[in-house]
Amino acid sequence: MICPKCQHDNTRVLDSRETYGHKAVRRRRQCDKCEQRFTTFERIETSNFIVVKKDGTREHYDREKVEKGIWKACQKRKVTQEQVKDVINKLEENWAAIGKEVSSKVVGEGIMEALMHLDDVAYIRFASVYRQFKDINSFKKELAKLSVDSTKV
Repeated sequence: MICPKCQHDNTRVLDSRETYGHKAVRRRRQCDKCEQRFTTFERIETSNFIVVKKDGTREHYDREKVEKGIWKACQKRKVTQEQVKDVINKLEENWAAIGKEVSSKVVGEGIMEALMHLDDVAYIRFASVYRQFKDINSFKKELAKLSVDSTKV
């Protein structure tokens, strides 16, 4: 592992712990040259699939792109980084189980479903962009669905 401070290529592991529900290993490392300490995470790669867009084009799945979209929807909401990572990890497991290719519709609907259970406002924000609401009636329909779902609980 290369030190992020001095770029020396010899570091040692000080401590290892399982994290994210035993799905990752958190390692504290120290550079042998400058003694800088830093943290690394090791997890199973589940994001090795292709997303098939509406127009038929294909692109590699990008976890950062999904995370940015979720954080935009969750902006100024009481949602923790741990919650977002858990949501993404669960979604990635579901998508990877589908196969090597997953449609963008499955990805978008999965994110919306997860946000619906995480935060109502974040869900509406994401849905408004994902479904490209054109007017207030589109918002009303989505809010009505949210109200129906919350009465089932």
